[in-house]
Amino acid sequence: MLHQLPRLCLGATLVLLAGCGDKSTLPIGADVGPQPTLPAPNKTLIPTVHIAPAKGWPAGATPTPAPGLAVNAFAIALDHPRWVYVLPNGDVLVAESNAPDKTESGGLMAWIQGKVMARAGAGVPSANRISLLRDVDGDGVADLKSIFLKGLHSPFGMALVGEKLYVANTDGVISFDYREGMTEIVADGQPVAPLPGGPINHHWTKNIIASKDGSKLYATTGSNSNVGENGMENEQDRAAILEIDLASGKHRVYASGLRNPNGMAWNPDTGALWTVVNERDQIGSDLVPDYLTSVKEGGFYGWPYAYYGKNVDTRVKPPRPDLVEKSIAPDYALGAHVAPLGLAFYEGSLLPEGYRNGAIVGNHGSWNRKPRSGYNVVFIAFRDGKPEGKPVEMLKDFVNKEGEAQGRPVGIAVDRKGAVLVADDVGNVIWRVTPDGG
Repeated sequence: MLHQLPRLCLGATLVLLAGCGDKSTLPIGADVGPQPTLPAPNKTLIPTVHIAPAKGWPAGATPTPAPGLAVNAFAIALDHPRWVYVLPNGDVLVAESNAPDKTESGGLMAWIQGKVMARAGAGVPSANRISLLRDVDGDGVADLKSIFLKGLHSPFGMALVGEKLYVANTDGVISFDYREGMTEIVADGQPVAPLPGGPINHHWTKNIIASKDGSKLYATTGSNSNVGENGMENEQDRAAILEIDLASGKHRVYASGLRNPNGMAWNPDTGALWTVVNERDQIGSDLVPDYLTSVKEGGFYGWPYAYYGKNVDTRVKPPRPDLVEKSIAPDYALGAHVAPLGLAFYEGSLLPEGYRNGAIVGNHGSWNRKPRSGYNVVFIAFRDGKPEGKPVEMLKDFVNKEGEAQGRPVGIAVDRKGAVLVADDVGNVIWRVTPDGG
C-alpha cells in the first residue's frame, strides 16, 4: 500500500483544488472580441483547477461540426499528434510529440500544474517523430502512413523552404534535405539555430514559419514561468518571437512580451505576421484573455509586467513602468484560458462563403477556469485586415456530458483541396472539415 500513497495524495490534492478557486462572473462572450471586458484581478490562495480528464473518443464518434460543415477522421491511431503541415504535393506531416523530461521542476506550482495537465492528457511520453500521411485515392482519408523522421527532441513546428525541410525541436531548429514524394528521411538533421530549452523549459513547444522570400524563419518561444517567478534571468529569448536568418543562423528577438505564442500565419491581405498567445494564470477565471494579434517588429506585448495593454500585474517585482508604457494591446481577445494553439488563415474556396477571409484557431481548452472554456475550433472573420465580430464555432463537443475530454484541438492546417485539418492530441486523430455533403 505504501507505493500508492503518492497517488492517493495527488488525488486528494486535485479534489481539494477542484473545490477551490473562483468562478467566472462575466456574461458569456464578454471576454471575447476586439474590446474585451477586463474585471479586477481575483488572486485566490489556492488556484482554480477545473480539468477535463482525458477520455478519448468512443468508436465512430466525432466532434460536432457547425451547420453546413462535415467532419471525418483523416487519420487515426496516432501518438499525441500536436502539429500538422501540408507539403506542396498534398502530403501531410504530423508532429507526434510531447514535453521532454525536465531536470528542474520550476517550483511547487509547476509540479501541481504538471500533474493536472497529465490528467488532462498531456502526460504521455513523447514519440519524438514526424509521420507522413498521404491520401492516395482522394477520398479524404489517409491511405498511407509512414514514419517520416524519428529520433527528434520534442518536435513541433515545420517549414519547407525550397528543398530544405526545417523542424523546430524544443531546443533548436534543424534542417533536412527534402525531395517531393519522399516518405522517409534517414539522414541526420543539420543544426540551424539554437532555441531556449532546458533546464526548466516551462513552455516547450517551438513553432516556426518561413518568410515569404524564404530567407528567414520566425520561431515562437514561450516563457519559463507564469509571471517571471523563476527569475527573469531564465527568460532570455523567451516569451518572444525570434527571427532566424537562414544564411547565417543568427537570430534576434523580433517581438517580445508574448507569454506563450504558438500558431503563426501570414495575413493574406496585408502580409502581416499574426500569432495566437496563451496569457498568464492565477488571477481569476476571467483573466487574462488569451488572444489573436498582429505582430509588430520590435513590439512589446506586456508580459510579465502588464497584460492586455497597460494593465499592470502587481505580482511582478520589481515593477517596470517603462515597459508597461510600451506595452501593445492585442488585436482580438479569444477568451480567458481557452489555450489557443493552432492558427491558419483560410485562403481556400471549398468551405461555404461564411468561412472565407478569416482566421481559424484551435483552442486546446482550459484547465484552470470555471466554467471550462475553449475545447473547440473557431473561425474569426476579418475585414480590412483586422478581426471583427464574435468567433463562430466550427467544431465543438470535444468535452462530453460527463466533463471528460474526448479530444483537444491543437494544430490547424488547410489541405490542397481547401479542407481544414485539425490535430487532436487526446483523441489521437487528425480531423478533416469539409462542406456538408461535399
